[in-house]
Amino acid sequence: MSLLINRRDLEFLLYELLNVDGLTTRLRYAGQDRAIYDATLDAAEAIATDKFATHAAKVDEEEPTFDGSSVHIIPEVKAALDAYVDAGFMGASFDTDIGGMQLPWTIAQACALYFCAANISTYAYPFITIAAANMLHNCATDAQKAKYLAPLVAGRFYGTMCLSEPQAGSSLADIRTRAIPQPEGHYLITGNKMWTSAAEHDLADNIIHLILAKIPGCPPGVKGISLFLIPKFFVNDDGSLGARNDAYIAGLNHKMGYRGTVNTVFNLGDHGNCVGYLIGEPHQGLSYMFQMMNEARIGVGLGGVALGYTGYLYSLKYARERPQGRHPQNKDPASPQIPIVQHADIRRLLLAQKAAVEGGLALVLYCAHLLDLQRTTSAGTELERLGLLLDLLTPIAKSWPGEFCLEANKHAIQILGGAGYTRDYPVERFYRDNRLNPIHEGAHGIHGLDLLGRKVSMRDGAALKAFEHELELTLRAVAEYPELAEFATSLSACRDHLLTTTTTLGRVRDGGNLTLALANAGIYLDTFGHVVIAWMWLRQALVATAALPQATVADRHYYRGKLQTCRYFYRYELGKVPERLALLGAADDTCLTMDEQWF
Repeated sequence: MSLLINRRDLEFLLYELLNVDGLTTRLRYAGQDRAIYDATLDAAEAIATDKFATHAAKVDEEEPTFDGSSVHIIPEVKAALDAYVDAGFMGASFDTDIGGMQLPWTIAQACALYFCAANISTYAYPFITIAAANMLHNCATDAQKAKYLAPLVAGRFYGTMCLSEPQAGSSLADIRTRAIPQPEGHYLITGNKMWTSAAEHDLADNIIHLILAKIPGCPPGVKGISLFLIPKFFVNDDGSLGARNDAYIAGLNHKMGYRGTVNTVFNLGDHGNCVGYLIGEPHQGLSYMFQMMNEARIGVGLGGVALGYTGYLYSLKYARERPQGRHPQNKDPASPQIPIVQHADIRRLLLAQKAAVEGGLALVLYCAHLLDLQRTTSAGTELERLGLLLDLLTPIAKSWPGEFCLEANKHAIQILGGAGYTRDYPVERFYRDNRLNPIHEGAHGIHGLDLLGRKVSMRDGAALKAFEHELELTLRAVAEYPELAEFATSLSACRDHLLTTTTTLGRVRDGGNLTLALANAGIYLDTFGHVVIAWMWLRQALVATAALPQATVADRHYYRGKLQTCRYFYRYELGKVPERLALLGAADDTCLTMDEQWF
């Protein structure tokens, strides 16, 4: 088995759970079939294994350097990215008329899983570029698309996303970067950006920066934010590159993980000549950027799953091969030691990892599938339903893996014991890389505020009702299998408790105490996430149960592993939900009323 991702599990999720090959009956994917998808996954696994994984440790140890004018990156990074681009992965999901392969987004994300697991630092460059290209495809003018989109899809240009500033952090209402309109139709940009990934390198011919800024006289706060395209090198009408734009990095940030990804402090207009081009309408920039951010958020969740998954596979291999100790009832020191996988507590740690990574992967691929269904649906009510579900699940798909697949990485280190925190094994690097994901694309608490403060109540709770309907469909299907009744009963009770608690917090909010209602939004996010992952596990258990009678010997082991892991999640993890919901429903103010002088 690959130590990146279990291919059998990936195929189960794609074809047995989500029925992704069923998309081929839709016009956008006509002429495609599972053989094409499998060949694409094969290519992704091969390139990830041969080109990405082979320098993951080196780029972590020899991170990029900045000499004051240029950034230097080990050559293996460009070689890997060139192989990625040459194989067509940059444009995998884009339309064929702009140079893409027009594959389902779900397949593209499954391929991305391999690259994230192999070397998430190197994969960060195409990850941001694909998100930038998708946003331009949806929001830019035809002239802007003609000049910038095709080179991004082809991998000749790379992209960035420039949001945060030193004084603003995640509070985008407080950004200070300014855009002054010019008679020629462009804008002159001045300001500073912080934590900008991939803002300087020589991995591509050009870098296209997408930057949030404010135009003088704009409305206050986030309502005054506009979005601008700033190329590193100007692009002539014939596609050739011109002079350098006035956008330069001032230095590098050195992070505990993703160490191979250039991360910068970024200065705009120090010489008074940083030219930017407005994307869309003035003051609507945040709505455009949210398209890129939401894609990136689910992508961050995918990265969290990938790192947790590869850590699980490394620790599983180690546990099977490492002899240590004996069963408690065996007191004979002369008897052979047993592989540590036979110890109950090691199996607990492995089950915890398996439950988190396979549950998290089901969720992020489900979200990708929702997007594919959106792209191929014209019916208004169905399109609305899909959009509501995706909006509601996005903060969970971003945040739950960042918390609980990180926990899986912690368990992987524990299984390896002393070897786990040495660099002789990669599990300590997986943990460091994954620790960034609860902060990337909005800190964990921000997504709690988003979920509780906006998503569950938007449009009179329409998104929550859409989720409730989908969960109910699963519960009805499970009713045919008495062996799953324990899980259905638990999930139904947690669902009802979650809805009641959400209503209670809504009353606190409507009563004028929004601050109290949102005081424990982070706990609400984790708890809602546990209910969603329990739903994902019940869906997997349903498929496994139905498939067992006709399964091969090998598949019977696989499906029984699914059922046992579902059992673990429900008994060991979902059991924590009622206590958390009781705390939330009481609108506890312990954290809110803790005076800062008391710390």
